[in-house]
Amino acid sequence: METQKFNWQFLNATTLKLIAAALMFIDHIHEMFSHVGAPMWLTMLGRLVFPMFLFASSESFHYTHSKKRYLIRLLIASWFMSTFTFILQGILPNDNVVLINNAFSTFFVTGLYMLFWDIFVDGVHKKSAPKIIGAILLCFVPVLLTLPMLIGGVLSASESVSPNVVRYIAIFSLYLPNILTVEGGCLFVLLGLLFYIFRKSRVLQILVLVAMSTYIFIVGDRIQSIMIFAAVPIALYNGERGKGIKNFFYIYYPLHIGILYVISTLVFK
Repeated sequence: METQKFNWQFLNATTLKLIAAALMFIDHIHEMFSHVGAPMWLTMLGRLVFPMFLFASSESFHYTHSKKRYLIRLLIASWFMSTFTFILQGILPNDNVVLINNAFSTFFVTGLYMLFWDIFVDGVHKKSAPKIIGAILLCFVPVLLTLPMLIGGVLSASESVSPNVVRYIAIFSLYLPNILTVEGGCLFVLLGLLFYIFRKSRVLQILVLVAMSTYIFIVGDRIQSIMIFAAVPIALYNGERGKGIKNFFYIYYPLHIGILYVISTLVFK
Protein backbone atom coordinates (compact mmCIF):
# COMPACT_ATOMS: atom_id res chain seq x y z
CA MET A 1 0.00 0.00 0.00
CA GLU A 2 1.38 3.37 -1.03
CA THR A 3 1.06 6.59 0.95
CA GLN A 4 -2.41 8.14 0.65
CA LYS A 5 -2.52 11.21 -1.58
CA PHE A 6 -4.47 14.40 -0.87
CA ASN A 7 -5.59 17.21 -3.16
CA TRP A 8 -3.31 19.71 -1.43
CA GLN A 9 -0.22 17.65 -2.22
CA PHE A 10 0.96 19.34 -5.42
CA LEU A 11 4.75 18.84 -5.47
CA ASN A 12 6.10 16.02 -7.63
CA ALA A 13 9.63 14.63 -7.25
CA THR A 14 11.14 16.89 -9.91
CA THR A 15 9.61 20.05 -8.46
CA LEU A 16 10.72 19.03 -4.97
CA LYS A 17 14.32 18.59 -6.14
CA LEU A 18 14.27 21.86 -8.11
CA ILE A 19 13.19 23.73 -4.97
CA ALA A 20 15.98 22.00 -3.05
CA ALA A 21 18.46 22.90 -5.81
CA ALA A 22 17.46 26.58 -5.60
CA LEU A 23 17.85 26.58 -1.82
CA MET A 24 21.21 24.84 -2.20
CA PHE A 25 22.42 27.61 -4.51
CA ILE A 26 21.42 30.19 -1.90
CA ASP A 27 23.21 28.20 0.81
CA HIS A 28 26.40 27.97 -1.23
CA ILE A 29 26.37 31.73 -1.81
CA HIS A 30 26.82 32.03 1.96
CA GLU A 31 29.54 29.35 1.94
CA MET A 32 31.55 31.11 -0.76
CA PHE A 33 30.99 34.73 0.27
CA SER A 34 30.49 34.74 4.05
CA HIS A 35 33.96 36.30 4.37
CA VAL A 36 32.71 39.37 2.53
CA GLY A 37 29.46 39.68 4.44
CA ALA A 38 26.96 37.20 2.92
CA PRO A 39 24.17 37.12 5.56
CA MET A 40 23.49 34.11 7.80
CA TRP A 41 19.89 33.77 6.62
CA LEU A 42 21.19 32.40 3.31
CA THR A 43 22.62 29.32 4.98
CA MET A 44 19.57 29.06 7.24
CA LEU A 45 17.43 28.57 4.13
CA GLY A 46 19.94 25.98 2.98
CA ARG A 47 19.36 23.79 6.03
CA LEU A 48 16.25 22.39 4.34
CA VAL A 49 18.24 21.05 1.41
CA PHE A 50 19.76 17.81 2.71
CA PRO A 51 16.50 16.41 4.18
CA MET A 52 14.66 17.25 0.95
CA PHE A 53 17.25 15.52 -1.23
CA LEU A 54 17.50 12.53 1.13
CA PHE A 55 13.71 12.19 1.00
CA ALA A 56 13.80 12.38 -2.80
CA SER A 57 16.64 9.85 -2.81
CA SER A 58 14.56 7.37 -0.81
CA GLU A 59 11.83 7.68 -3.43
CA SER A 60 14.28 7.35 -6.32
CA PHE A 61 15.88 4.25 -4.83
CA HIS A 62 12.49 2.60 -4.43
CA TYR A 63 11.39 3.28 -7.99
CA THR A 64 14.68 2.90 -9.90
CA HIS A 65 14.77 0.06 -12.43
CA SER A 66 18.28 -0.95 -11.39
CA LYS A 67 19.48 -0.24 -7.85
CA LYS A 68 22.93 -1.44 -8.83
CA ARG A 69 23.23 1.14 -11.64
CA TYR A 70 21.76 3.80 -9.35
CA LEU A 71 24.49 3.18 -6.75
CA ILE A 72 27.23 3.02 -9.39
CA ARG A 73 26.13 6.43 -10.76
CA LEU A 74 26.33 7.92 -7.27
CA LEU A 75 29.73 6.37 -6.60
CA ILE A 76 31.16 7.68 -9.88
CA ALA A 77 29.64 11.11 -9.14
CA SER A 78 31.23 11.01 -5.69
CA TRP A 79 34.65 10.17 -7.17
CA PHE A 80 34.27 12.94 -9.73
CA MET A 81 33.28 15.48 -7.06
CA SER A 82 36.29 14.59 -4.90
CA THR A 83 38.62 14.91 -7.90
CA PHE A 84 36.97 18.11 -9.12
CA THR A 85 37.18 19.96 -5.79
CA PHE A 86 40.72 18.69 -5.13
CA ILE A 87 42.00 19.94 -8.50
CA LEU A 88 40.02 23.19 -8.35
CA GLN A 89 41.48 24.12 -4.96
CA GLY A 90 44.94 23.15 -6.19
CA ILE A 91 44.69 25.45 -9.21
CA LEU A 92 42.89 28.27 -7.39
CA PRO A 93 43.68 28.19 -3.66
CA ASN A 94 41.39 30.27 -1.50
CA ASP A 95 42.19 30.74 2.19
CA ASN A 96 38.60 31.83 2.88
CA VAL A 97 36.82 28.80 1.40
CA VAL A 98 37.50 25.09 1.85
CA LEU A 99 35.53 22.88 -0.52
CA ILE A 100 34.28 19.83 1.36
CA ASN A 101 31.11 19.57 -0.70
CA ASN A 102 30.30 16.03 -1.79
CA ALA A 103 26.66 15.22 -1.16
CA PHE A 104 26.99 12.38 -3.67
CA SER A 105 29.03 10.46 -1.09
CA THR A 106 26.21 10.82 1.44
CA PHE A 107 23.60 9.65 -1.05
CA PHE A 108 25.80 6.70 -2.03
CA VAL A 109 26.35 5.48 1.53
CA THR A 110 22.67 6.05 2.32
CA GLY A 111 21.78 4.05 -0.80
CA LEU A 112 24.00 1.21 0.41
CA TYR A 113 22.08 1.05 3.66
CA MET A 114 18.79 1.14 1.76
CA LEU A 115 20.04 -1.87 -0.23
CA PHE A 116 21.10 -3.66 2.95
CA TRP A 117 17.65 -2.99 4.40
CA ASP A 118 16.01 -4.52 1.32
CA ILE A 119 18.20 -7.62 1.69
CA PHE A 120 17.32 -7.84 5.39
CA VAL A 121 13.57 -7.51 4.76
CA ASP A 122 13.74 -10.08 1.96
CA GLY A 123 15.56 -12.43 4.32
CA VAL A 124 12.90 -11.98 6.99
CA HIS A 125 10.07 -12.63 4.51
CA LYS A 126 11.79 -15.74 3.16
CA LYS A 127 12.95 -16.81 6.63
CA SER A 128 16.48 -16.99 5.28
CA ALA A 129 19.04 -16.76 8.08
CA PRO A 130 22.00 -16.37 5.65
CA LYS A 131 20.34 -13.32 4.04
CA ILE A 132 19.51 -11.78 7.40
CA ILE A 133 23.02 -12.32 8.76
CA GLY A 134 24.55 -11.18 5.45
CA ALA A 135 22.54 -7.94 5.53
CA ILE A 136 23.64 -7.21 9.09
CA LEU A 137 27.29 -7.89 8.25
CA LEU A 138 27.10 -5.67 5.15
CA CYS A 139 26.16 -2.76 7.42
CA PHE A 140 29.73 -2.79 8.71
CA VAL A 141 31.25 -2.21 5.24
CA PRO A 142 30.84 1.63 5.28
CA VAL A 143 32.30 1.55 8.80
CA LEU A 144 35.35 -0.51 7.76
CA LEU A 145 35.99 1.92 4.92
CA THR A 146 37.03 4.46 7.56
CA LEU A 147 40.17 2.41 8.33
CA PRO A 148 42.50 4.09 5.75
CA MET A 149 41.55 7.50 7.15
CA LEU A 150 42.13 6.34 10.74
CA ILE A 151 45.45 4.71 9.81
CA GLY A 152 46.53 7.93 8.09
CA GLY A 153 45.67 9.87 11.24
CA VAL A 154 47.81 7.54 13.37
CA LEU A 155 50.72 7.66 10.92
CA SER A 156 50.61 11.46 10.75
CA ALA A 157 51.63 11.56 14.41
CA SER A 158 54.74 9.48 13.71
CA GLU A 159 57.94 11.29 12.78
CA SER A 160 59.29 8.16 11.08
CA VAL A 161 56.59 8.19 8.42
CA SER A 162 57.03 10.38 5.35
CA PRO A 163 54.43 13.17 5.02
CA ASN A 164 53.97 12.05 1.41
CA VAL A 165 52.79 8.63 2.60
CA VAL A 166 50.21 10.26 4.87
CA ARG A 167 49.16 12.56 2.03
CA TYR A 168 48.63 9.64 -0.36
CA ILE A 169 46.59 7.79 2.24
CA ALA A 170 44.46 10.90 2.79
CA ILE A 171 43.85 11.26 -0.95
CA PHE A 172 42.99 7.56 -1.21
CA SER A 173 40.51 7.96 1.66
CA LEU A 174 38.67 10.65 -0.31
CA TYR A 175 37.58 7.97 -2.77
CA LEU A 176 36.15 5.66 -0.10
CA PRO A 177 32.75 7.06 0.92
CA ASN A 178 32.23 5.95 4.49
CA ILE A 179 29.99 6.52 7.46
CA LEU A 180 32.29 9.05 9.16
CA THR A 181 33.50 11.31 6.36
CA VAL A 182 30.36 11.71 4.23
CA GLU A 183 29.03 15.25 4.05
CA GLY A 184 26.57 15.80 6.87
CA GLY A 185 27.84 12.81 8.83
CA CYS A 186 26.19 9.58 9.93
CA LEU A 187 23.04 11.35 11.19
CA PHE A 188 22.06 12.26 7.65
CA VAL A 189 22.72 8.72 6.47
CA LEU A 190 20.39 7.52 9.23
CA LEU A 191 17.78 10.11 8.26
CA GLY A 192 17.82 8.97 4.63
CA LEU A 193 17.55 5.31 5.66
CA LEU A 194 14.59 6.04 7.96
CA PHE A 195 12.88 7.98 5.17
CA TYR A 196 13.22 4.80 3.11
CA ILE A 197 12.08 2.41 5.84
CA PHE A 198 8.97 4.50 6.56
CA ARG A 199 8.28 5.58 2.98
CA LYS A 200 4.74 4.16 3.12
CA SER A 201 3.85 6.54 5.95
CA ARG A 202 4.42 10.23 5.34
CA VAL A 203 3.46 10.94 8.96
CA LEU A 204 6.24 8.68 10.28
CA GLN A 205 8.74 10.19 7.83
CA ILE A 206 7.95 13.68 9.08
CA LEU A 207 8.07 12.54 12.71
CA VAL A 208 11.56 11.14 12.08
CA LEU A 209 12.62 14.51 10.65
CA VAL A 210 11.11 16.36 13.62
CA ALA A 211 12.80 14.02 16.11
CA MET A 212 16.21 14.37 14.48
CA SER A 213 15.87 18.15 14.18
CA THR A 214 14.93 18.32 17.85
CA TYR A 215 17.96 16.23 18.80
CA ILE A 216 20.26 18.47 16.74
CA PHE A 217 18.75 21.53 18.45
CA ILE A 218 19.29 20.01 21.91
CA VAL A 219 22.95 19.19 21.24
CA GLY A 220 23.51 22.81 20.28
CA ASP A 221 23.40 23.16 16.49
CA ARG A 222 20.57 25.68 16.31
CA ILE A 223 21.20 26.56 12.67
CA GLN A 224 21.08 22.97 11.38
CA SER A 225 17.94 22.24 13.40
CA ILE A 226 16.10 24.61 11.04
CA MET A 227 15.95 21.61 8.71
CA ILE A 228 12.71 20.75 10.55
CA PHE A 229 10.94 23.08 8.09
CA ALA A 230 11.74 20.63 5.28
CA ALA A 231 8.67 18.86 6.64
CA VAL A 232 6.53 21.34 4.69
CA PRO A 233 7.67 20.46 1.13
CA ILE A 234 7.89 16.78 2.11
CA ALA A 235 4.27 16.89 3.28
CA LEU A 236 3.28 18.53 -0.03
CA TYR A 237 4.89 15.75 -2.10
CA ASN A 238 2.25 13.88 -4.13
CA GLY A 239 4.23 10.73 -4.96
CA GLU A 240 4.54 11.53 -8.65
CA ARG A 241 7.84 11.52 -10.54
CA GLY A 242 7.42 14.61 -12.70
CA LYS A 243 9.71 15.10 -15.70
CA GLY A 244 12.51 13.16 -14.02
CA ILE A 245 15.43 15.33 -15.20
CA LYS A 246 17.94 13.30 -13.15
CA ASN A 247 21.01 14.18 -15.27
CA PHE A 248 20.44 17.87 -14.57
CA PHE A 249 21.22 17.41 -10.89
CA TYR A 250 24.42 15.45 -11.55
CA ILE A 251 25.66 18.37 -13.66
CA TYR A 252 24.17 21.25 -11.68
CA TYR A 253 25.76 20.30 -8.35
CA PRO A 254 29.47 20.49 -9.30
CA LEU A 255 28.87 23.23 -11.88
CA HIS A 256 27.29 25.79 -9.57
CA ILE A 257 29.82 25.07 -6.79
CA GLY A 258 32.68 25.50 -9.25
CA ILE A 259 31.33 28.77 -10.63
CA LEU A 260 30.70 30.27 -7.18
CA TYR A 261 34.13 29.16 -5.96
CA VAL A 262 35.90 30.70 -8.96
CA ILE A 263 34.05 34.01 -8.48
CA SER A 264 34.83 33.97 -4.76
CA THR A 265 38.51 33.31 -5.43
CA LEU A 266 39.12 35.66 -8.36
CA VAL A 267 36.84 38.53 -7.44
CA PHE A 268 36.39 38.54 -3.65
CA LYS A 269 39.57 36.89 -2.35
